[in-house]
Formats: sequence, structure tokens, C-alpha cells
Amino acid sequence: MQSYYRLAKSLFEAAMLKRLKRTGYAYLGTGEESVAAHSFGVIYAAWMLASMVPEADTEKVIKMAILHDLAEARIGDLNSVNKLYDTADEERAFSDALSGLPFENEALGLVREYLAQESLEARLAHDADQIDLIVMLKEQKDLGNPYAPRWLAYARKRLKTEAGRRLAEAVLETDWASWWLDEFVARDDKA
Repeated sequence: MQSYYRLAKSLFEAAMLKRLKRTGYAYLGTGEESVAAHSFGVIYAAWMLASMVPEADTEKVIKMAILHDLAEARIGDLNSVNKLYDTADEERAFSDALSGLPFENEALGLVREYLAQESLEARLAHDADQIDLIVMLKEQKDLGNPYAPRWLAYARKRLKTEAGRRLAEAVLETDWASWWLDEFVARDDKA
């Protein structure tokens, strides 16, 4: 029975990510999102990227994406400026967060692999993290944020896979509202 209490605590810890805001938007000047909202975008992008690369283990990429920011419930979201002055023991935070869970060993192995960035799956999960950022920055660019293009260039340089680079290019060439606006206009034109 005790293990169920540990699971419940882990669910509350993961839920904290819904309330934690990503801190980089303060420096961008516009936009906002929670760590959990970002994580959803990363998981979705990870699934896409893994499906584009036949030799990738899709389940592994998705699990890495699920875990990639879990430690932020304990250490917060340190953005690039914060990291110039502050450090966090990310591995310890992951270890403590996953301790006692029935999948602890698997999850810690995935986290270590993700942090090492040596496997194809880790690089795809990393690129999914960047793709979600690129999506949000493209939205801010399309809405007129003058700093977003500079951030986009920086995020693009961090991509590690060809699939990630291709998906990023498609994102950059697509208007952020086109997924609904084009369809709406097309339906309106038929009426």
C-alpha cells in the first residue's frame, strides 16, 4: 500500500509543473506558458520526430520527452540568463523525484541517456524540446515581437538531427494561425 502513496506524491509533484511558468518569456517581453504546457508540446513533437526516423525507438523518445523537465518541479525553470549565474544539481533533482517509483531504474536510465545526448533517441528528444520553443517563438514573431527572430536563430543552431532541422524549417515557413485560418477562409469561400 505504501507504494501507492509514493505514486500519489509523484503525481502531485508532476502537477506542480502546471503552475510553474517558463521564465524565458520575461526576457522575450511577450508570451507565457507553464512548464507542463511546454512539456506537452515537447512530447507531441517527440512523437512526430521519432515517427520521421524509422530507426528510432519511438516509445523511448516519448518517455524521454515526458521526463525531460520533471526536475524543474524541484529546481525551477532556469533560463539562459539565469544559467549564467546559477547552477542546479539536475541529476540529483531527477534522482530524488524518481526515487521509490516502480519505474525508477528505467526512468533514471532514460534521464541519464537524455542528458548525455549520445543516442539518436536522446538527440530527437532534445530536438523536440527545441521544436516546441521554435513553435512558440514563431508565434511571437508572427505577432510582431521584434526579438523573436534572434531567439529563433539561436534555437535553430541547437538542433541536432536532420529530422529536427527539417521540421523547424517547416515551422518557420508556416504562419502560426494557418492551421485554422486557412480552413476557415476556405469554408467561408465555399459558402
